Amino acid sequence: MTTDAWTARITVQLTDDALAERLERALGPEATREVPRARAEVSRGPPSRVAIDVRASDAGALRAAMNTYLGWVQLALATVEAARAGP
Repeated sequence: MTTDAWTARITVQLTDDALAERLERALGPEATREVPRARAEVSRGPPSRVAIDVRASDAGALRAAMNTYLGWVQLALATVEAARAGP
């Protein structure tokens, strides 16, 4: 990818900092993968907040990356809820 003309940020506000740390750790390895036409960086900001910055070469790549990360966020949070609920 030669240029990152399209950018977006997803900010996830969570109930506690431990959950934010878990989400950051879950998404971190995905951000390091090489994806055609898009890149992402996952970081924790103020307490209990995770930011996902996405840069892409075109609108289609940005949309696809955003959908992917939003899906992973939803999956991670649903997994935590299921684990808390127990068997």
